[in-house]
Amino acid sequence: MRSHHNFKNPDDRSDSEFIDDELVDEVEEMENDEGLLQDNDGRYVQGASDSEDDTDNRDADFQLDDDDEDSSEFEEMVESTDETLSNDERDNANKPLARPRPSTLNKNIQTETNDDGGTESCGGGRKDGIGNVADITKNVKNSVFELKEEDEDDETVRAIIAAIKKPRSSPPEIKLEDFVTDICFHPERDIIAVATICGDVCLYAYSNEKNTLLRTIEVHAKACRDVQFTEDGCYLLTCSKDKSIMVTDIETEKLKKFYESAHEEAINKLHVIDANIFATGDDGGTIKLWDLRMKNEVFGLKEVEDYITQLLTNDAGKLLFATSGGGYLSTINIAARKLYVQSEPYEEELTCMGIYRGNSKLVVGSSKGNLYTFNWGQFGYHSDKFPGVKSSMSEMIPITDRIACVGGEEGIIRAVHVAPFRNLGIVGQHTMPIESLDISNNGELIASSSHNNDVRFWNIKYFEDFGDIKYNEKHNAYKEKHHNLPSSKFTNASDFFSDLVKENSED
Repeated sequence: MRSHHNFKNPDDRSDSEFIDDELVDEVEEMENDEGLLQDNDGRYVQGASDSEDDTDNRDADFQLDDDDEDSSEFEEMVESTDETLSNDERDNANKPLARPRPSTLNKNIQTETNDDGGTESCGGGRKDGIGNVADITKNVKNSVFELKEEDEDDETVRAIIAAIKKPRSSPPEIKLEDFVTDICFHPERDIIAVATICGDVCLYAYSNEKNTLLRTIEVHAKACRDVQFTEDGCYLLTCSKDKSIMVTDIETEKLKKFYESAHEEAINKLHVIDANIFATGDDGGTIKLWDLRMKNEVFGLKEVEDYITQLLTNDAGKLLFATSGGGYLSTINIAARKLYVQSEPYEEELTCMGIYRGNSKLVVGSSKGNLYTFNWGQFGYHSDKFPGVKSSMSEMIPITDRIACVGGEEGIIRAVHVAPFRNLGIVGQHTMPIESLDISNNGELIASSSHNNDVRFWNIKYFEDFGDIKYNEKHNAYKEKHHNLPSSKFTNASDFFSDLVKENSED
């Protein structure tokens, strides 16, 4: 929420009492400094001092009158300073300035005990009641600043303070210099792998406080298009535009397996099936199965002419699903090493998919924003269609057995309920199209990357308490599409009045 500050001093001061621009900046810097606390009277005090002398001095106010003993020294300093100013600067200095806000100027500044046992002001003795700000900032730089929500009278200020002091629920953003092509969470540890267009993979240890770059592994000469961890998390599987596949130890960075010229065309997608077997798909529509215990591929299949957009298997690992840019859903029997069934062609690219409702539904997303539902075992044609978000969809991640997160060209991650279909709201946002999505090992975080070379994290733990949706429930499709969920960077306009409604209900 943006708040507009009116710089007005409630004290009855004469128009001749004003401060310069530099003093305003330093006072605001003092207010943001981590060395001042506010007491119950709204005064700024030193947070590091708890002695009896400091306690007695908290009530000391600076009454700066015209006959102050230090006023003559101050006037001499002003006269000597004005001699060094140019004519334009003198003219500007004589112009009335906007007065600082009351929370800044009307707080009394604590005195502190000097080395001789006496007291001296933290701010000197300027006639505007602020004192020497340079001395103030010098004395408070090494202290700790604590915002006291209960001492503020303004409800908006209290809300802002509460938001600032609220602990993070997700890791901070990761920003890279190179284009991010894919991301993947470690299956057991709080590590995320980030593949780049330069062929490198960056491993980050993430937490709500900070992200730490563990190492950067140079794996490919060209763009690394997909990255996956093995089931035990010890190795990284990567495929590249250079048509190669690499298996790398994440601790030693040593190469365990290298498949050079694994495909005839650039490899686009990779999927881990079990501890030893994985599948790859290239730009020409060829799908291959690999076994880490063998030197060459197990078998290859080419049933489509366009690039493979995603590869997926169910928990049993018996079927391999592949979507393509040509609008086909191909199902392969892994054990029999042959095509099981291929769907009717769709007049749009099939880009992403997920398995839901206890392995009874396969949901496929398209470049036109449509979501198609296939009943299990009936993969030739869809049984249900949902218009979705009406924009190109490229990524889908199952969150629960009935909820998916989808993202694509519009740069927005949306939550969708599957069978019946409902838009649940906005999970998160990017300023540019979303390139990849993945979910953490504990299911509490999802990570997304965009064309802006960034990786963002979203806490989706609130879906654990989300109830199921019935087919006959009334709903507002427009409101659901634009509703911001707790993980979103924005809040809903209706949330502004939520406290008011709560108070009225209590009355």
